[in-house]
Amino acid sequence: MKKSLINFVTKPYLIVATLLANSIYSDSFLYNTYNNHGVVGLINVPTARLYNEGVHGFTLYDGTPDQKITLSSNPYEWLEASFFYTNIQGRPYCEVEWDPVCQQDYKDKGFNLKLRIKEEGDSSPAIAIGLNDFGGTGLYASEYIVASYGFNDTDIHFGLGYGQLNGSGAGLKNPLGYIHDSFFTRPGGQSFAKNKGGTVDTSKFFSGKEVSPFFGISHLYKNKYLLKLEYDPTITPGFIGYEEDNHHVSYGLDYLINDKFSIGLSHERGNYFSLRFSVKNDPMKTYKSTNYKSAAISQQDNKYTKLIKNLEENDIGVKRVTETSRSIGLELTQFIHPNLNLVEEIIAQSTKDAGIQKEIKTDLEIATVLAVSEIDEAHKRAAKTIYQRTSSDEVGINTSNSIRFKPLIASREQFFKGALLAENQTEFILRRNLFFKTNLKYSLYNNFDDLRYKPVDTYPAQVRSDVKQYLLNMDKGILVGMAQLDYHFTPAKNHHVMLSGGIFEDMFSGVGMEYLYFIPEKNYSFGIELFHVRKRDYEWKFGHLDYSNVTATANFYYRNYGSLPFDMKITAGEYLAGDEGYTIEFSRSFINGVKFGAFATFTDVSYDQFGEGSFDKGIFFNIPVYGNLINYTWRPLTKDPGAKLNRRNTLYDLLVRFRPID
Repeated sequence: MKKSLINFVTKPYLIVATLLANSIYSDSFLYNTYNNHGVVGLINVPTARLYNEGVHGFTLYDGTPDQKITLSSNPYEWLEASFFYTNIQGRPYCEVEWDPVCQQDYKDKGFNLKLRIKEEGDSSPAIAIGLNDFGGTGLYASEYIVASYGFNDTDIHFGLGYGQLNGSGAGLKNPLGYIHDSFFTRPGGQSFAKNKGGTVDTSKFFSGKEVSPFFGISHLYKNKYLLKLEYDPTITPGFIGYEEDNHHVSYGLDYLINDKFSIGLSHERGNYFSLRFSVKNDPMKTYKSTNYKSAAISQQDNKYTKLIKNLEENDIGVKRVTETSRSIGLELTQFIHPNLNLVEEIIAQSTKDAGIQKEIKTDLEIATVLAVSEIDEAHKRAAKTIYQRTSSDEVGINTSNSIRFKPLIASREQFFKGALLAENQTEFILRRNLFFKTNLKYSLYNNFDDLRYKPVDTYPAQVRSDVKQYLLNMDKGILVGMAQLDYHFTPAKNHHVMLSGGIFEDMFSGVGMEYLYFIPEKNYSFGIELFHVRKRDYEWKFGHLDYSNVTATANFYYRNYGSLPFDMKITAGEYLAGDEGYTIEFSRSFINGVKFGAFATFTDVSYDQFGEGSFDKGIFFNIPVYGNLINYTWRPLTKDPGAKLNRRNTLYDLLVRFRPID
């Protein structure tokens, strides 16, 4: 097989790549789909294709014996990141026969990464490298180098697989071994890394004496059907416990329901059929800069009244309007719009519709915190006041109702649990710098009633790992998720303070303060947070457990621009459980409010004391779902070390939206 296989793969590929050009397929959002692992690819093997930055997707896979849920995202056009939960049918969760926990199917989770090294050219393929399940137990752990080239409605792919993608027996030597001998040795071979969830062994990356080729082709038919054929060298039975393969060939058909939804049916390695459902979204493609609404204008309204009505119709509050012979000053307040670009577009359109042609200077406040300051002293000295909002106009109520799903994934009781909640969010504006916010929730349905297995590790104090105790009471009527009072003030220019008290979140209440030094024109900020917190009881009302602590952290924020835009936050101090350490967080934000990020926390809790996972880490995202931005944070394990207080708003979150996004 070895020689014929190499000839079969390389010769046709090189001929086609040389003779055919002008691909219209390539990295198309519509005509590429996620594979079984939530990676843009064919059936099991990956391709060198990636979606545009900002794209995110969800994949649900039902195979034999593994079932998998994957969330994928593209923080950059050259980077794809995904995390998954898997359920392996027929494999016991643990090895203690008398323990009922062990009678369920095995659960696991992991991360995937893919990086594009080269884009496709007229006569050269796109090239990417990737890591599958590169941390922890590594059931699917594999690395690959892959090239893709498209022509008309056909896409062809060829790659080299390592780890669990190295089961062909083709006898190809690892080409990286010629660079350094260490690449010829894969530490631990193909052994399963038991009880090391959350660890990363970089010495395994792209290592092994031999590698396996993989290749495949996909063809688009009538813009609705994606035909797929691949040579899949996945090791069988491997760690998953696959059936011994009859051959290495898999084939499948993806039905493209529309540009977001697809269903895939595949026959894998001659053994079984599998089903895959995928949904993906490109918010930048469908993003509208603003849904500007024109206000109802009467004939008696002058241009200033028209301007005020237009701004307030688009959820921008007008505090004061001043005018000189050359310019108009607008002192505005707003909370809704996610970035400065939207606010500026609304101001420009409102000004145009009002028939105003003078230069506009804007001061933009959130509460009394000044986020943007363009009105200079010269304007203030020469200006006359056209409009001044009265103090009674600053009092009000904002409320909204929604249906939200709260998931609990990969618990020891069951792979997937959740609750369907009816929620009310209300904000009472008592003064322009004093707010009372509430969150009330009611469970319409949940399957938390059989949660019974306690956490294994609770050192140094149980602050988050008892989450099941809260979920067990989720069907006890109306629950209080938040009841918080916030007071904002700015004692000096660029120095901002927020005092808070009440019920901050599901598990903690207390009192505290945040200080932030923020200059709108700079790309960095810093501040401190100090809170005395008490652990709420499990009834979701106003009682407390016998645990309290004082948390104190220093925060540094940085926004990088240029060819690699990102946000960074570094926090150091004492956490909820009393441990001390630091958190580093990286994220990418987009103009439409979409955000992807990852974090890791290291404290004075040792690896052994922490238990499985070694240290706290996770990813978070803010994505649009049916028109609303949904925040979610995912951790491989819910542990107590490194736990932080969840607050709906921080000063930095309120102000950073008015810095440019590259």
